[in-house]
Amino acid sequence: MGNLARKLQQEQQHEQKKQMVQAPKKATERNPWLSPGEKLIGLVFSGMVCFGAVHIVSNQAAIYEMNKDIQDTKVAIQEQNKANSDLEMQVSELSTYERIWDKARALGLTLNENNVKVVQD
Repeated sequence: MGNLARKLQQEQQHEQKKQMVQAPKKATERNPWLSPGEKLIGLVFSGMVCFGAVHIVSNQAAIYEMNKDIQDTKVAIQEQNKANSDLEMQVSELSTYERIWDKARALGLTLNENNVKVVQD
């Protein structure tokens, strides 16, 4: 009887293997992690983020350039103010009464007190 039980057991295993092989396999549906609409929204969002980043960087570059121009202009203004003050000092030195009188005498001019008029403000 032991032999018969063993034979029966082998037949059952053999039938189970056949059923496994013959059983139609179901096509496993892959549940996508993101739907196509979500992928499109993600792509649009990432594009907008990249565009915004580029826009911010370009604005900062323009601001930096403008600040540089402002600083250059301030330096030029300071240099011009210094030159103006030096020229004003020269004018005040050259327009003293004694210097003008010396130049007039060197050119042969004399002071005639009858032709002198006093102007009042």
